Amino acid sequence: MMIGQGFDAHRFATPGTGRPLWLAGLLWPVPEDADPLQASYYEGIEGDSDGDVAAHALIDALLAAAGLGDIGSLFGVGAEAHGAGMHGADMLKETTAYLTANGYKPVSASVAIVGNRPKIGTRRTQAETVLSAAVGCRVSLTATTTDHMGFTGSGEGIAAIANALVIRQ
Repeated sequence: MMIGQGFDAHRFATPGTGRPLWLAGLLWPVPEDADPLQASYYEGIEGDSDGDVAAHALIDALLAAAGLGDIGSLFGVGAEAHGAGMHGADMLKETTAYLTANGYKPVSASVAIVGNRPKIGTRRTQAETVLSAAVGCRVSLTATTTDHMGFTGSGEGIAAIANALVIRQ
């Protein structure tokens, strides 16, 4: 058994750009009755892909556990990279296939999201289901804030840290 850790952080898109918010494999739509301030809480995350920090941190944890590099080495970096425009859950599925092709199997994983928004608890079970299906093992999800400290606390961005356990097949 091998364990790996991953981390990812991105800034939120500029308010009003209409970038969809993808996090933990889920689309977080703006509620229809949201006022402009509430709608700004659902602004998407900047990134070459969908910016899903939970999925990206989990990808790095899985690859680190297997000693197979990191998200940049698998998907590339930049607007023309293989991973550009991809959703986090699809990236996780491709990562799992890559692990399998290299003789590894995910056994367990956890992801902690660090940020003030969106409120993860309202969709935690759904996110765990999507992430677990993408990886092929149980993925637990937690969330916390930084009590208004740093870029996550000020609402500029969001981060995630993940751990994954894999076995050699």
